[in-house]
Amino acid sequence: MVLKLSTLKLKFPNKIPPWLNFPGRYFSLSYAATLRPKPETDTDPQSVDNYEEKIGFLKHNLHPGNLIRILDKTQDSNSALKIFKWAALQKSFNHTPDTYYHISLKLGLAGNVKEMDNFCLNLARDKCVGSREALASLVHTFVRHSRLNEAIRVLGNMTLCGLNPSVDVFNDLLCALVKKTDFQNVLFVYKEMVKGGIVPTVGTLNSLLEVLFETNRVESGLNQFRRMNKKGCSPNVRTFEIVIKGLVLNNRVDDAVLILHEMLELKYQPDVCFYICIIPLFCQENRLEQGIQLFKQMRAANLVPNSVICRELVHCLCMNLHLDDAINILEEMIEIGEIPPLDSFVDVMNGFCEAKRYNEAMCFLENNCGNLVSPHKVLLEGCCKADNFFLGISLLEKMSERGIADCDCWNILLGWICENASIKKAYELLGRMIVRSVVPDCSTYAALVVGNCNLNKYEDALELFHYIWSKFWVLDSKCYSRLVEGLCRLKRIEEAVVVYYYMSKSKCPLEVATFNLLIEATCDAGKVDEAVKLRSLAYYSGTSCSSVTHITIMLAFLKSGRAKDVLVMFSQMVIGGCKVHAEVYCILIRSMCALNRFKDCALFCKLMINESLMPDSGTIHDLLSCLTNHSQLRLVSKDIDKIISGMDTLDSTMFNLLINGLWKEGCRREARNLLDLMLERGWVPDATTHTLFVGSNVEGVTSRGRPTYENSMDEDNVSNILAEALGK
Repeated sequence: MVLKLSTLKLKFPNKIPPWLNFPGRYFSLSYAATLRPKPETDTDPQSVDNYEEKIGFLKHNLHPGNLIRILDKTQDSNSALKIFKWAALQKSFNHTPDTYYHISLKLGLAGNVKEMDNFCLNLARDKCVGSREALASLVHTFVRHSRLNEAIRVLGNMTLCGLNPSVDVFNDLLCALVKKTDFQNVLFVYKEMVKGGIVPTVGTLNSLLEVLFETNRVESGLNQFRRMNKKGCSPNVRTFEIVIKGLVLNNRVDDAVLILHEMLELKYQPDVCFYICIIPLFCQENRLEQGIQLFKQMRAANLVPNSVICRELVHCLCMNLHLDDAINILEEMIEIGEIPPLDSFVDVMNGFCEAKRYNEAMCFLENNCGNLVSPHKVLLEGCCKADNFFLGISLLEKMSERGIADCDCWNILLGWICENASIKKAYELLGRMIVRSVVPDCSTYAALVVGNCNLNKYEDALELFHYIWSKFWVLDSKCYSRLVEGLCRLKRIEEAVVVYYYMSKSKCPLEVATFNLLIEATCDAGKVDEAVKLRSLAYYSGTSCSSVTHITIMLAFLKSGRAKDVLVMFSQMVIGGCKVHAEVYCILIRSMCALNRFKDCALFCKLMINESLMPDSGTIHDLLSCLTNHSQLRLVSKDIDKIISGMDTLDSTMFNLLINGLWKEGCRREARNLLDLMLERGWVPDATTHTLFVGSNVEGVTSRGRPTYENSMDEDNVSNILAEALGK
């Protein structure tokens, strides 16, 4: 539904905002005799003498020009106000619009808006010659000083008294309000303009459109755009710029393209500001067709693109592998004397590497990027990703000859060799690096650590690590994880923990999978307390603790007979926001069983079942055994059917245990139901269960020696089966 401008509700329903509700009593030029200066006690003691001096001067030289000069030289607004009121009381003097302008300006800039309102309202009500111009000038001045609230107050006084300013005053204020994205006040000013019968210009409507789009009122903006002709205005290039920009920024790119086509069909000639704004927007949205179209039109109009346009356009072209077009734009920039941004050369090199055009990339570097390091690094990384070692070493040698191969460049190739080739070649490259007087840094040694880890040379890797430690350097994430992971797999837990402690103190996070591996290895080594310390350090270093982390420690506590500590770790898990899985519930149930806390066992079981989770067979056995031993099976009697239906591995032993336990606790109906289910599965109850049920059903015997159930109309099916089995 299209939202019309008239339907947009303001926060203030009246003619003017609430802050323009003036006092009930006003004064005007004709009421000057009623003005009284404030008592002397209201002034700053330090300004009394200065005030008297100025009054003394004005007594013999009172006319508007002198008064304005005195007001301008008076820094204190209260003193200026006293002087202004004193002048109003002089019989031979009348204030002019100029004097009202200066005192209103001083009061407004000082924040004394109440007094300013009074003066502006009186000037507007008297409508003397020059009043309109003075108030309009006051609005412009407040706008220049970014005192927009004061400007709106002055404008409100004018429209309230029917002293409507020109459209330029409205437009000036609207433009300033749009820059502040002040939608409510823009709408208020625009409505005041309409109520005053002032015909809007295209500039007026452009301000309205801009604030509508900036405040995400897209449909209202489009509605106003379509109705411009009905308001006697035709859109200009700035209008189309506002609409297209607003649509793109509000994720309406397809609509923006349609508006652009409409503009071009109507033969509008965009200015340079339009191109500077719109071309980058389309490029950032990967709308290459529109970007190229506008760029060609811009060059046809002999307009020179700036660096922003070229950077965004080249980036978009390279991203779509239109490398020749991107290079042409860079060459064109150079021809017209513009220096292309460094990012553009980097984009071109990325494009060449993506297209695997390495030879052309080398030629481009030679011709355009002789001493630029970043494009060379991009190509060097591309050679490594393409496993083109010889091209990479050749490029690095050329960079060294030019003196632009810094340590990072050597590290790129060294890192690739350590990852994919022999460590011997890596040390050879390190030697050449040192010969070239390039000092190895932390990344250099980190790459060597990775190379040694790949060959399981962890003694050498640890030696390098201790050297890095001595330099107070920090490993990168890849090297850090690789070293810890390798040490854990070799059961060298102490060394792995040392690496982790050092990196944690430097607040370096460890990859989640590697951290969980470290926790698991520590727990397997029987060092669960150490694992708890590692988990605590994780929050300090920024390493994420997953559910796996906590489950591993909880299992270690349970296996080591520290069931009480399981609950502590569970609480930490919940605080950390980790999801509680079925395995967590099983650990909790088993730990509560170990502590003989049967009520908590039943509670966790119910919570688990309510979340549609099912315990494993081992947990079920521990749970039911615990409850049976304490004659508390009734706590889960309502959930037994769900447990059994969800457990295919429940054996006859567990059925016998349940049946006997429930029978002894008086839950005989549940016990019989379980017996029926047991027989359906083809299992024969043990002797205890046989005796239990048969003894309960053959207590009464007739004189003929028959059990009483044979005389019953509803024979007990379970009892019959048991009796037959025993009879055999």
